[in-house]
Amino acid sequence: MSNHSNNQNAVPEAKGALNRFKYEVAEELGVPLKQGYNGDLTSRQNGSVGGYMVKKMIEAQEKQMAGESGEQ
Repeated sequence: MSNHSNNQNAVPEAKGALNRFKYEVAEELGVPLKQGYNGDLTSRQNGSVGGYMVKKMIEAQEKQMAGESGEQ
């Protein structure tokens, strides 16, 4: 199995914002995500960050589609 990742951002300019969002979500969830190596985190911890990111992005898109600004 290769260690090469084929993950690419659809909008490369969004990479920084997505990275900041990841750390914000990790903080909200109490996951001790840090810059660099995070191999000491469990799959559950990492998965919860990714899953919650997706949930929040879907919620924001639904609000936008419904004509809301998404700001509270």
